[in-house]
Amino acid sequence: MREIIFDTETTGLDPQSGDRIVEIGCIEMVNRVATERTFHAYFNPGRSMPAGAEAVHGLSDAFLSDKPEFALRAEELLEFLGDSMLVAHNAGFDFGFLNAELAICGRDPVCRSRMIDTVALARVRHPGAKLSLDALCGRYGIDRSHRTLHGALLDAELLAQLYVELTGGRQIGLELAAEAMADPAFSTTLAVARVFRAPRPHGASAAELERHAAFVATLASPLWSNAR
Repeated sequence: MREIIFDTETTGLDPQSGDRIVEIGCIEMVNRVATERTFHAYFNPGRSMPAGAEAVHGLSDAFLSDKPEFALRAEELLEFLGDSMLVAHNAGFDFGFLNAELAICGRDPVCRSRMIDTVALARVRHPGAKLSLDALCGRYGIDRSHRTLHGALLDAELLAQLYVELTGGRQIGLELAAEAMADPAFSTTLAVARVFRAPRPHGASAAELERHAAFVATLASPLWSNAR
């Protein structure tokens, strides 16, 4: 099962008011295990960066000035996403921005039926708890010491670890092992490798019976001698 964990950084909170994506980071997972395939890009939003947004992710107008527009890498991004399920933290936010950018490019939106929201997953498992990425990483012992600012690819990497924990954690390895053992090819391999040994004899030998009888003869008034 292929899934894409992704995160975006933006100029603000509302794509309908003109805010744009300035960074996207995507990580491929297969059977809840991260592969080495990623997609990461910065974009020139075609507008100035508000100071509040820059304070969150550190992406300045100067840094983004020579970066491509979203439309120039849209095809590459869509090819990477494919038809996989897309996992994000507060996914409605990221989907809203992604689809707004695709609309600007004249492309079809990504269907929200493909959306998996880790905030929703965490709310079910930890009702009433803090559900920020930082708080949940702390709860599950995920190292975020290198995270001083928000960054799309870094946050996607943290989210990939969190997603595994929210959907079964390290027990997933046991599930995969069970699936492997159910595979006929795997079972056949075990059968070939197994070494069968003849059962060990467990009856007493004649010499052992003789020694036992000699020992019993030394007992004074054994209980069974009074049995009627």
